[in-house]
Order: sequence, then C-alpha cells, then structure tokens
Amino acid sequence: MSDYRDLEESILNGEDEKVQALVKEYIDQRIDPMQLMTEGLITPMSIVGSKMKSGDMFIPEVLASAQAMRRGLELIKPLIVGEESSIYIGKVVLGTVEGDLHNIGKNIVSLMLESVGFNVIDVGEDINANKFIEIVKQENPDILGLSALLTTTMPCMKEVIEKLKDSGLREKIKVMVGGAPVTQEFANSIGADGYASEAGSAAEKAKQLLGK
Repeated sequence: MSDYRDLEESILNGEDEKVQALVKEYIDQRIDPMQLMTEGLITPMSIVGSKMKSGDMFIPEVLASAQAMRRGLELIKPLIVGEESSIYIGKVVLGTVEGDLHNIGKNIVSLMLESVGFNVIDVGEDINANKFIEIVKQENPDILGLSALLTTTMPCMKEVIEKLKDSGLREKIKVMVGGAPVTQEFANSIGADGYASEAGSAAEKAKQLLGK
C-alpha cells in the first residue's frame, strides 16, 4: 500500500470519514507522515484543482474534497511539527473585501493554499481597506489575498493597494486578487502582483509569486 489510490479516490469523492480511517491506517503502518501528506493528500487535491479548472468538478464537490483532505491533514500535522520548516512556504492573509459577503471561493482557496504548505490567516468577509492594513501590520504576511464576487466591491481592491502604498507596506508584500468578476486586466490595472481565475490555480500562482 504505497500508491494511495484508495485515499485519492476517497478525497475525490469527498468521503471525509473514509479519508480519516485510511489516514489512521497508514499512520499505524508507520508510513512517513511527510510522504503521506504530499502524496496521499496534496496530490489528490492537485487533481481536484485540475478537474475544477476543466469543469469536471463543481464547487460543492470541490468543497467536499477539500473538507475530506483537511480531515486527513488534521491527523498528520501533529506528526510533522518537527519538520514544519521543510513544508512551510509562507504566510497569506486572505479576505473578502468590503461590501461583499461571499466566501465559498475564498474558503476553497484557503484550503488549497494550506494543502501546499502556506499558513493562511482567513480574516473573513466584508473587510474594509483600513482593516486590511491593520491586519497586514499585525501579521506581516508574504501575500495578501483579496476576494470579490460583486463588480460593485471590486474598487475596494484598488483602495487596499493604494493604502498599502500610503502606509509604506506595498514593497513588502505581494497582492493577489480573485473572484468571478475579476480579470487579469483588472488585476493589472490596479497594480496587483497576481491573479487566479479559480481556486485550482491560486496555490500555484502564490508559490510562483514567492519564487517557490
């Protein structure tokens, strides 16, 4: 048992209880926890990301898979605390901008980022520009991720970036933007560092921004 096909299938099917049971079995077999995490949990989530991107999986299915993966991750994380430095990529502050209460896409992105080694600080929804600046000062993240699902809330993304400049923080942080109405052109126009069209590519883009 080393190809993790049973675990992959369970994650793709969103079977969180089965994932937990299988992960426990692998742990009992003294499988290397790092290998179990990367090959047994992260690889299937990469497949989920690809399927979402191609339209073969939809948001409810992706959420179920992500939740199943997280259940397995909860069991493995305590075993790799001593090796955390080898899987830690960076810190991301993630939130939905002011006036927007949508969170499904943001939550999926959060899980995707966590699955590849980011420490994610999810600050929630309806966060105004000044609050984002406060949080950046407190958390000192590598990346700030801004989400919007309404065209009317997209201008807040530009406001956040302008306030980062005014606060002298802009050069210290990468800014990623995303959400259904957001485009690469909009990201360019407001001076964002990165854009992801959907959750499946957000983690890869984040890693690229940090040169990982």
